[in-house]
This record gives sequence, structure tokens and C-alpha cells, in this order.
Amino acid sequence: METLELQSKVHDEARQGEAYSPFAIDPNNYKKHFYIESYGCAMNFNDSEIVASILNKEGFGATRNVEEADLIFLNTCSVREKAEQTVRKRLTEFKKIKVSKPGMLVGVLGCMAERLKAKLLEEEKLVDIVVGPDAYRSLPNLIEEAETGQKAVNVLLSREETYADISPIRLDSNGVTAFVSIMRGCNNMCSFCVVPFTRGRERSRDVNSIITEATNMYERGFKEVTLLGQNVDSYYWVNEQTNEAVTFAMLLEKVALISPELRVRFSTSHPKDITDEVLYTIAKYENICNYIHLPVQSGSTRILQLMNRTYTREWYLAKVNRIKEIIPDCAISADIIAGFCTETEEDHQDTLSVMEHSQYDFSYMFFYSERSGTLAAKRYEDDVPLDIKKRRLAEIVAMQNKLSAKSNQKDLGKTFKVLIEGNSKKSDEQWMGRSSQNKVIVFDKKNHSLKKGDYVHVKVNSCTQATLLGEIV
Repeated sequence: METLELQSKVHDEARQGEAYSPFAIDPNNYKKHFYIESYGCAMNFNDSEIVASILNKEGFGATRNVEEADLIFLNTCSVREKAEQTVRKRLTEFKKIKVSKPGMLVGVLGCMAERLKAKLLEEEKLVDIVVGPDAYRSLPNLIEEAETGQKAVNVLLSREETYADISPIRLDSNGVTAFVSIMRGCNNMCSFCVVPFTRGRERSRDVNSIITEATNMYERGFKEVTLLGQNVDSYYWVNEQTNEAVTFAMLLEKVALISPELRVRFSTSHPKDITDEVLYTIAKYENICNYIHLPVQSGSTRILQLMNRTYTREWYLAKVNRIKEIIPDCAISADIIAGFCTETEEDHQDTLSVMEHSQYDFSYMFFYSERSGTLAAKRYEDDVPLDIKKRRLAEIVAMQNKLSAKSNQKDLGKTFKVLIEGNSKKSDEQWMGRSSQNKVIVFDKKNHSLKKGDYVHVKVNSCTQATLLGEIV
């Protein structure tokens, strides 16, 4: 089925459907080399860093060149159809490479591994290894099995696995920003989502291991960490020795206290779980960024009920109002799905009105594509015609474009503290960085003695729809 995925802005931490393959590891120190690409959400990129660490300890080195690789892995996503289609295309390309390199092994990791293991292994014969997101520790043994000609599979889900003891290898890192996973899995059974079936039940990582990893990142020169989870607000860890419970708000504070020079971000929040305690913690610490990703999915209470989102339109809008009350300069973004099952024009208009009320700074927008195995696929008919889905998505994108432009216009003349991440894409004479609100700001280097990882105050003079343009003050 043809797909259309329009986005007003795609951030580095969630590059939907894009490949991520370069490495920061010297490949010359190893006898065998692996190449890995990740697709979908930030958690997949973080998982690839865990996989790299596991393989590295077993004597495998990473390579940037797929032609040099003895092992090729695709870390996959089944949430969006486009990412799944891209992975299939890449697997077909790798199958051709194997013809001239018979000993090379191809593996699929992550969400598609669980969902399509039979097709990928037996029917389409595209891969040699299939490994689910909770089975990465078994990779060395599976590689040995595959080398003997066996089809190596482990897609078992776990109620305990968090990879808390594994220090991820930072792949293609800019040395400034890094991801830190705080939990795995999801207990929310949103009817459109495959995550509970591909990543298993929710479990929180030991708070001490999180603080240790974040502290290590800071000591190595990183200036920003993003705490990752399918639903970070439901983070809850109990110390079995002291019986002390740690909530997400408490974890946020602990990470913020590592150093005032370490910026803290997080993703993703569920509207039903984000608490005043979290909001007041963000407001209390200058180094916790004033940015919340708060997926709405639909502005219609009826559709939200079909999606099993467990909140109403009114509940969501009240949460947005509360965020703006406690953190007045907080940026808010959302996920939005157009054309879910039975969606009417009235439902669609409800979504547009929620967007206008919330004044999203940016959004991730898609039309609904049915995913097999989900509750929606079992319960409802995907009955909104494709042309109507596309038209409604285009209207949502147009609305977001208007809101993004308005948001950027409001920033003209303001001065922001910016963390420099590197050169701008267009010129080595300019720096690019992000504000606390997660907006990209580009500015001339001039004669200032600055480097990546430095903080600098920048006054915004102009803007495009996606970028603020300014000068150092």
C-alpha cells in the first residue's frame, strides 16, 4: 500500500525511517567486523549502541563500509509502515551483496524481528539471524549457530531485561549529546500500537545504573543526556534492600543534580501519567530542558476511546494548560494520526482544534496504517479511504506549519542559552545548537573562541519555518 508520511520537523532523536550507520569505533583492531543500521525511534538507536557493546566485548569491531562487513544488522521498527518498507528494501540489497560474499551473515534486530520472523527467515529467505529486543545478549551464540548454516532465532520477551549493566558504545556520536535508556517495554495497550507485543511488558531500570551511566557521559565530556522510555512518566523502581521507591520526578532530579552543566531531556510522556511533581521538577532546575513531547494522536474523545488512550479530549487540554501554567516557556510537541478507523470529518476537525489550542511547536504526523497483531487490526475495520487519509494529513501538516511559523516568530528578538552541537549543515562558518525548548538555532562563529559542547547566549534575529537564525551576544 502506498504510504505518505509528512512531518513539519524531524529531530535527531527520532529520525523516522532514516538509516543510522556510521561508527566511532576503529575497525582495524578486530578480525571480524559488523555493520549496523537503525530505523525508527530513539530507543532503536540506543539499542544499537547496546548491541555494539555486546559484540565489541566478543571481539567484533564496527565498520562504516558495508562491503567490509562479515555481519550486517538492521535494527528495525514496526511502528510505521515506511520504516518497515525501507528495511525490506535494504535486506534485498544485502542479499545481492551476499552472492559475492557467501560467508557474510545478515541479521534483523528489534521490533520487526518478533513480528515477521517466519517471513524473513523461511518464506523470503532474506536473513540468517533474527533477534528480538530482549535477546541481544544471545547474539554471540546466535552468530555461531548461523555460521554453521543454521537459522538462528531468539525473539523471547523478558519481564526483567533492562541491559542495566551494559555500557553502550556511542555510535557516530557528536560527543555532546547522548541517549540513556531508563526503562523498556510498555503496559499501555493503545489499539494502534505494536510495541507491547514486540517489546514486552514495562520494566524500569535500576536508578543507580542510570545515574552511573549519565555521570560517566558527563565526565567524558557529554553535555546533554536524553532519558528514554516508551512512557517515561511511569518509571518506578524500588530498591529491594531499603524498599525506597523512585519515581520519574525523583529520577529527573537525581540526573539534574549530576551537574548544572549537564542538560537533561526526556521522551516520551503519556498524557495520563505526567504529574505535577514532574512539571515542578522541570521548573525547579534550569538544566532540565523546557520541552515536553506529549502525543495526542487524535483530538476526538470518541477516537481516543477506540485507540484506548485512556484520556479524553478535555483531559488532554487540561494537561496542556497545566504545563503552560507551571512552565510558561515550555515547548510542546505531539504525535498525530490522521484517518484512524471510523474517523469522521467532525473527528478530524476536533484534532485540528486541539492542535490550535495546544499551539504545538512541532509535531510528528502520519496517516493510520494498520499493523497486524494490534488490537485495532483485530477489532476494527480500516475503513477510511486512502485519499481521505492523505487529505486530512495534509491539512494537519498545514496547521502545524502555521503553528511552527507562529512559534518561531514569537522568538524573534529573544535571547536563548544554546548548547553548541557542531557546525551547521550549510556552512562551517556557522554553529548550530539547540535551545532548552529543543529548537535548532544557527549562528555565525565570527571570532569567538568556542567549540562543540560550549554554552553560548544567542539572540534570534530571523527564522525559517524550522530554524531560528541569530547572533552571539
